[in-house]
Amino acid sequence: MSSAAGEPLSATATTAENWLLLEMPVSWPRDISAEGVLSAYAQEAVTRWLERTPASRLLFVRRPGRAADSALAFVVHASETTTAVRRITLEEPGDVADVDFEVDGDRIDRQLVLVCGHGSRDACCARRGVAVYGALAADVGDDVELWMSSHQGGHRFAANVLVLPVGLQFGRVEPQNAAVMIAGARSGRIELSCYRGRTCYPQVAQAAERVLRDALGLDLVADLQLEGIEGDVVRLRGRDGCEHDVAVNEIVGPLVPASCGAEPEPQTGFSARIA
Repeated sequence: MSSAAGEPLSATATTAENWLLLEMPVSWPRDISAEGVLSAYAQEAVTRWLERTPASRLLFVRRPGRAADSALAFVVHASETTTAVRRITLEEPGDVADVDFEVDGDRIDRQLVLVCGHGSRDACCARRGVAVYGALAADVGDDVELWMSSHQGGHRFAANVLVLPVGLQFGRVEPQNAAVMIAGARSGRIELSCYRGRTCYPQVAQAAERVLRDALGLDLVADLQLEGIEGDVVRLRGRDGCEHDVAVNEIVGPLVPASCGAEPEPQTGFSARIA
Protein backbone atom coordinates (compact mmCIF):
# COMPACT_ATOMS: atom_id res chain seq x y z
CA MET A 1 0.00 0.00 0.00
CA SER A 2 1.24 3.47 -0.86
CA SER A 3 2.15 5.52 2.20
CA ALA A 4 3.92 8.71 3.21
CA ALA A 5 4.49 10.17 6.66
CA GLY A 6 3.73 6.68 7.97
CA GLU A 7 0.09 6.57 6.88
CA PRO A 8 -1.35 4.46 4.03
CA LEU A 9 -3.60 6.16 1.50
CA SER A 10 -5.93 3.22 1.10
CA ALA A 11 -9.33 3.16 2.84
CA THR A 12 -9.35 6.93 3.39
CA ALA A 13 -11.79 8.03 0.68
CA THR A 14 -14.81 10.14 1.59
CA THR A 15 -18.00 8.07 1.52
CA ALA A 16 -20.96 9.39 -0.50
CA GLU A 17 -23.16 8.19 -3.36
CA ASN A 18 -24.89 11.48 -4.17
CA TRP A 19 -23.15 14.80 -4.67
CA LEU A 20 -24.45 18.34 -5.03
CA LEU A 21 -21.91 20.69 -6.58
CA LEU A 22 -22.65 24.42 -6.52
CA GLU A 23 -20.56 26.91 -8.46
CA MET A 24 -19.51 29.59 -5.96
CA PRO A 25 -16.79 31.85 -7.40
CA VAL A 26 -16.68 33.94 -4.20
CA SER A 27 -14.20 33.29 -1.40
CA TRP A 28 -15.14 30.19 0.59
CA PRO A 29 -15.20 30.20 4.39
CA ARG A 30 -13.31 27.54 6.31
CA ASP A 31 -16.39 25.39 6.91
CA ILE A 32 -18.52 24.81 3.83
CA SER A 33 -22.24 24.48 4.37
CA ALA A 34 -25.38 26.05 3.04
CA GLU A 35 -25.69 28.14 6.19
CA GLY A 36 -23.98 31.51 6.15
CA VAL A 37 -22.99 31.40 2.47
CA LEU A 38 -26.27 31.06 0.62
CA SER A 39 -29.41 33.12 1.02
CA ALA A 40 -32.02 31.83 3.47
CA TYR A 41 -34.20 30.52 0.63
CA ALA A 42 -31.29 28.85 -1.14
CA GLN A 43 -30.06 27.40 2.13
CA GLU A 44 -33.47 25.82 2.69
CA ALA A 45 -33.47 24.22 -0.78
CA VAL A 46 -29.99 22.77 -0.37
CA THR A 47 -30.62 21.54 3.16
CA ARG A 48 -33.87 19.90 2.08
CA TRP A 49 -32.08 18.00 -0.71
CA LEU A 50 -29.29 16.86 1.61
CA GLU A 51 -31.77 15.64 4.21
CA ARG A 52 -33.90 13.78 1.66
CA THR A 53 -31.00 12.24 -0.23
CA PRO A 54 -29.17 9.35 1.42
CA ALA A 55 -25.37 9.27 1.48
CA SER A 56 -25.18 12.81 0.11
CA ARG A 57 -22.46 15.47 0.18
CA LEU A 58 -22.31 19.18 -0.72
CA LEU A 59 -19.27 20.73 -2.39
CA PHE A 60 -18.67 24.23 -3.70
CA VAL A 61 -16.79 24.45 -6.99
CA ARG A 62 -15.21 27.16 -9.08
CA ARG A 63 -13.12 27.41 -12.24
CA PRO A 64 -10.39 30.06 -12.13
CA GLY A 65 -10.76 32.56 -14.98
CA ARG A 66 -14.24 31.40 -15.95
CA ALA A 67 -16.42 34.30 -17.09
CA ALA A 68 -20.12 33.61 -17.58
CA ASP A 69 -23.48 35.31 -17.23
CA SER A 70 -24.81 32.40 -15.20
CA ALA A 71 -23.61 29.88 -12.65
CA LEU A 72 -23.84 26.09 -12.68
CA ALA A 73 -24.83 23.31 -10.34
CA PHE A 74 -24.33 19.58 -10.77
CA VAL A 75 -26.33 16.74 -9.25
CA VAL A 76 -24.30 13.55 -9.36
CA HIS A 77 -25.37 10.01 -8.57
CA ALA A 78 -22.32 7.81 -8.10
CA SER A 79 -23.25 4.38 -6.80
CA GLU A 80 -21.34 1.25 -7.76
CA THR A 81 -23.92 0.06 -10.30
CA THR A 82 -25.57 3.27 -11.57
CA THR A 83 -24.19 6.71 -12.35
CA ALA A 84 -25.69 9.94 -13.64
CA VAL A 85 -24.77 13.61 -13.90
CA ARG A 86 -27.23 16.47 -14.37
CA ARG A 87 -26.09 20.02 -15.04
CA ILE A 88 -28.32 22.89 -13.92
CA THR A 89 -27.93 26.48 -15.09
CA LEU A 90 -28.49 29.11 -12.37
CA GLU A 91 -29.20 32.79 -12.82
CA GLU A 92 -26.37 33.61 -10.43
CA PRO A 93 -24.16 31.78 -7.90
CA GLY A 94 -26.20 30.21 -5.14
CA ASP A 95 -29.54 30.95 -6.84
CA VAL A 96 -31.12 27.61 -6.00
CA ALA A 97 -34.26 28.65 -4.12
CA ASP A 98 -36.60 27.46 -6.89
CA VAL A 99 -34.50 24.53 -8.15
CA ASP A 100 -35.87 21.03 -7.84
CA PHE A 101 -32.69 19.02 -7.47
CA GLU A 102 -34.62 15.80 -7.98
CA VAL A 103 -35.52 16.46 -11.61
CA ASP A 104 -34.08 19.76 -12.89
CA GLY A 105 -31.12 19.96 -15.23
CA ASP A 106 -29.83 18.25 -18.35
CA ARG A 107 -28.18 14.84 -18.32
CA ILE A 108 -24.58 15.05 -19.49
CA ASP A 109 -22.16 12.31 -20.43
CA ARG A 110 -19.00 13.79 -18.97
CA GLN A 111 -16.54 13.01 -16.24
CA LEU A 112 -16.21 15.58 -13.47
CA VAL A 113 -12.68 16.04 -12.16
CA LEU A 114 -12.55 17.97 -8.89
CA VAL A 115 -9.27 19.17 -7.39
CA CYS A 116 -9.46 20.32 -3.78
CA GLY A 117 -8.12 23.87 -3.49
CA HIS A 118 -9.80 24.97 -0.26
CA GLY A 119 -7.11 27.29 1.04
CA SER A 120 -9.12 28.75 3.91
CA ARG A 121 -9.51 25.19 5.23
CA ASP A 122 -5.93 24.06 4.75
CA ALA A 123 -2.88 25.78 3.29
CA CYS A 124 -1.58 22.56 1.73
CA CYS A 125 -4.81 22.14 -0.24
CA ALA A 126 -4.33 25.59 -1.74
CA ARG A 127 -0.65 25.19 -2.58
CA ARG A 128 -0.68 21.62 -3.86
CA GLY A 129 -4.19 21.69 -5.28
CA VAL A 130 -3.57 24.79 -7.39
CA ALA A 131 -0.43 23.19 -8.87
CA VAL A 132 -2.29 20.00 -9.79
CA TYR A 133 -5.24 21.95 -11.19
CA GLY A 134 -2.87 23.94 -13.39
CA ALA A 135 -1.24 20.79 -14.70
CA LEU A 136 -4.61 19.24 -15.52
CA ALA A 137 -5.97 22.41 -17.12
CA ALA A 138 -3.13 22.27 -19.61
CA ASP A 139 -3.77 18.62 -20.55
CA VAL A 140 -7.40 17.54 -20.17
CA GLY A 141 -9.76 17.95 -23.10
CA ASP A 142 -13.05 19.77 -23.50
CA ASP A 143 -14.96 16.56 -22.76
CA VAL A 144 -13.93 16.81 -19.08
CA GLU A 145 -15.51 19.12 -16.51
CA LEU A 146 -12.47 20.28 -14.50
CA TRP A 147 -13.16 22.29 -11.34
CA MET A 148 -11.52 23.39 -8.13
CA SER A 149 -13.56 22.15 -5.17
CA SER A 150 -14.04 22.85 -1.51
CA HIS A 151 -12.79 20.44 1.15
CA GLN A 152 -13.23 16.83 0.01
CA GLY A 153 -12.05 15.24 3.26
CA GLY A 154 -8.52 14.28 4.27
CA HIS A 155 -6.55 17.44 3.59
CA ARG A 156 -3.42 15.74 4.95
CA PHE A 157 -3.46 13.83 1.65
CA ALA A 158 -3.27 16.96 -0.53
CA ALA A 159 -3.40 17.25 -3.41
CA ASN A 160 -6.76 15.46 -3.44
CA VAL A 161 -8.58 14.68 -6.68
CA LEU A 162 -12.11 13.30 -6.99
CA VAL A 163 -13.41 11.79 -10.25
CA LEU A 164 -17.20 11.59 -10.64
CA PRO A 165 -19.50 9.87 -11.37
CA VAL A 166 -17.24 6.80 -11.24
CA GLY A 167 -16.45 7.82 -7.66
CA LEU A 168 -12.67 7.45 -7.44
CA GLN A 169 -10.68 9.53 -4.96
CA PHE A 170 -6.94 10.05 -5.16
CA GLY A 171 -4.48 11.65 -2.77
CA ARG A 172 -0.91 12.96 -2.74
CA VAL A 173 -1.30 13.64 -6.45
CA GLU A 174 1.67 15.41 -8.05
CA PRO A 175 1.44 17.78 -11.03
CA GLN A 176 3.71 15.58 -13.14
CA ASN A 177 1.51 12.47 -12.85
CA ALA A 178 -1.94 14.07 -12.62
CA ALA A 179 -2.84 13.96 -16.32
CA VAL A 180 -1.84 10.30 -16.72
CA MET A 181 -3.79 9.35 -13.59
CA ILE A 182 -6.93 11.12 -14.83
CA ALA A 183 -6.63 9.62 -18.31
CA GLY A 184 -6.52 6.19 -16.71
CA ALA A 185 -9.48 6.89 -14.43
CA ARG A 186 -11.57 8.08 -17.38
CA SER A 187 -10.92 4.78 -19.14
CA GLY A 188 -11.75 2.73 -16.06
CA ARG A 189 -8.20 2.14 -14.84
CA ILE A 190 -7.04 3.01 -11.31
CA GLU A 191 -3.60 4.40 -10.52
CA LEU A 192 -3.13 2.46 -7.28
CA SER A 193 -0.09 4.40 -6.08
CA CYS A 194 -2.28 7.39 -5.19
CA TYR A 195 -5.65 5.65 -4.76
CA ARG A 196 -7.64 6.47 -1.62
CA GLY A 197 -10.68 4.37 -2.51
CA ARG A 198 -14.14 4.28 -4.09
CA THR A 199 -16.49 6.85 -2.62
CA CYS A 200 -19.49 4.51 -2.89
CA TYR A 201 -17.84 2.06 -0.46
CA PRO A 202 -17.69 2.39 3.33
CA GLN A 203 -14.10 2.48 4.50
CA VAL A 204 -14.04 -1.16 5.63
CA ALA A 205 -14.95 -2.14 2.06
CA GLN A 206 -12.30 0.24 0.71
CA ALA A 207 -9.71 -1.58 2.84
CA ALA A 208 -10.87 -4.99 1.58
CA GLU A 209 -10.91 -3.81 -2.03
CA ARG A 210 -7.33 -2.57 -1.82
CA VAL A 211 -5.98 -5.77 -0.30
CA LEU A 212 -7.56 -7.78 -3.11
CA ARG A 213 -6.34 -5.43 -5.81
CA ASP A 214 -2.79 -5.66 -4.50
CA ALA A 215 -2.90 -9.43 -4.07
CA LEU A 216 -4.48 -10.20 -7.45
CA GLY A 217 -2.95 -7.41 -9.53
CA LEU A 218 -6.28 -5.76 -10.36
CA ASP A 219 -6.40 -2.13 -11.48
CA LEU A 220 -9.63 -1.88 -13.47
CA VAL A 221 -12.69 -0.40 -11.78
CA ALA A 222 -14.79 -3.27 -13.15
CA ASP A 223 -12.49 -5.94 -11.69
CA LEU A 224 -14.34 -6.05 -8.35
CA GLN A 225 -17.88 -5.55 -7.09
CA LEU A 226 -19.02 -5.34 -3.48
CA GLU A 227 -21.34 -8.23 -2.56
CA GLY A 228 -21.90 -7.48 1.11
CA ILE A 229 -20.53 -6.92 4.59
CA GLU A 230 -21.19 -9.28 7.49
CA GLY A 231 -19.57 -8.33 10.76
CA ASP A 232 -15.88 -7.86 10.06
CA VAL A 233 -15.95 -9.78 6.75
CA VAL A 234 -16.28 -8.00 3.42
CA ARG A 235 -17.23 -10.06 0.36
CA LEU A 236 -16.31 -8.91 -3.13
CA ARG A 237 -16.90 -10.58 -6.48
CA GLY A 238 -14.44 -10.63 -9.33
CA ARG A 239 -15.31 -10.32 -13.01
CA ASP A 240 -14.78 -14.09 -13.29
CA GLY A 241 -17.60 -14.65 -10.78
CA CYS A 242 -15.25 -15.76 -8.02
CA GLU A 243 -16.12 -14.44 -4.56
CA HIS A 244 -13.46 -13.27 -2.11
CA ASP A 245 -13.87 -12.79 1.63
CA VAL A 246 -11.65 -10.25 3.38
CA ALA A 247 -11.51 -9.82 7.16
CA VAL A 248 -11.17 -6.17 8.15
CA ASN A 249 -10.49 -4.73 11.59
CA GLU A 250 -10.26 -1.09 12.65
CA ILE A 251 -6.93 -0.19 14.23
CA VAL A 252 -5.24 2.88 15.64
CA GLY A 253 -3.16 4.37 12.85
CA PRO A 254 0.11 6.27 13.04
CA LEU A 255 0.63 9.66 14.65
CA VAL A 256 0.42 12.16 11.79
CA PRO A 257 -0.92 15.72 11.43
CA ALA A 258 -4.59 15.75 10.45
CA SER A 259 -3.99 18.94 8.44
CA CYS A 260 -1.13 21.09 7.21
CA GLY A 261 0.80 22.49 10.16
CA ALA A 262 -1.24 20.67 12.84
CA GLU A 263 0.23 18.61 15.65
CA PRO A 264 0.47 14.83 15.05
CA GLU A 265 -2.39 12.75 16.40
CA PRO A 266 -3.55 9.12 16.00
CA GLN A 267 -5.56 8.41 12.84
CA THR A 268 -8.04 5.62 12.30
CA GLY A 269 -6.71 2.81 10.16
CA PHE A 270 -7.68 -0.68 9.03
CA SER A 271 -6.04 -4.08 9.03
CA ALA A 272 -7.28 -6.34 6.23
CA ARG A 273 -6.45 -9.90 5.24
CA ILE A 274 -7.92 -12.29 2.70
CA ALA A 275 -9.92 -14.88 4.65
